[in-house]
Amino acid sequence: MLDVLNRLFPVWILLAGVIGLVHPPAFTWFSGPLIVWGLAVIMLGMGITLTFDDFRQVLAAPRPVLLGFVGQFTIMPLLAWAVATTLELDTPFAVGLILTGACPGGTASNVVTYLARANVPLSVLMTTCSTMGAIVLTPLLTAWLAGTLVPVDAWGLFLSTVQVVLLPVVLGLTLNQLSPRLVRVVQPVAPLVAILAIALIVGSIVGQSAAAIRGSAGVLTLAVVLLHSGGFALGHLLGRVFGYEEAIQRTVSIEVGMQNSGLSVVLARQHFADPLTAVPGAMSSVAHTVIGSLLAAAWRRRGVTPAAGSGSAGA
Repeated sequence: MLDVLNRLFPVWILLAGVIGLVHPPAFTWFSGPLIVWGLAVIMLGMGITLTFDDFRQVLAAPRPVLLGFVGQFTIMPLLAWAVATTLELDTPFAVGLILTGACPGGTASNVVTYLARANVPLSVLMTTCSTMGAIVLTPLLTAWLAGTLVPVDAWGLFLSTVQVVLLPVVLGLTLNQLSPRLVRVVQPVAPLVAILAIALIVGSIVGQSAAAIRGSAGVLTLAVVLLHSGGFALGHLLGRVFGYEEAIQRTVSIEVGMQNSGLSVVLARQHFADPLTAVPGAMSSVAHTVIGSLLAAAWRRRGVTPAAGSGSAGA
């Protein structure tokens, strides 16, 4: 039953966005510190899935992980800037899109990777590494690409990223090491809790900015669809250019194309005066889960050769 509910996560995220737009009070109660705590719960759920062996795997087979890492922090922020500039988005929407593009891979990418018959262990390693890298790179990239539009407090972004990303992940990793029995009890429900938290965050931000979203729905939808579609396509191309097997190509595509949009929302609300800056992050959550799930369904039907779909992270 839990597996079925987890596989339907794009439906829950889409429903939350639609309900938040149509009936904002259903979600606007989930605001302020609750959004920060929601993201912390998501990152804690990621942390309890990790062990120190995961980091040793990165050292043992670094090349595909490095490929996903570089793709994540070059393709997505630059693509976000290009889309925002080309579509001439209003300043808060442009800054929010760039901030979203500068965020690490989303934890939902691991679920989509599983559905796509790609390389799940590699996906987890990529998400972990990009999340750690985001502590420094997300503030720097946002300041570089959005600093010409509005003042960007890179140091403040760094401190917030440490608080809502690094600390929960480290806490989860520590719990997994010190209390593995407790973690085994919690792990089966952790993905569903994370999906619920993402849905609440998306519904809340959409609800709080419902009028502005309705007024700019067309261009905003186009912007986030272009960002994530481009990320999926260029990520897959990147894996192909470097000669990796299909399963790794799919994994890189998913990791590059799916962002931690919840982090984008939290950072936008904490460090930018205009609340509309958080809107692209919320819409991004809907866009990348729907696009990723459609891709996963297509790839799953096509299948993959046993050798390419093996569990190793690759060399």
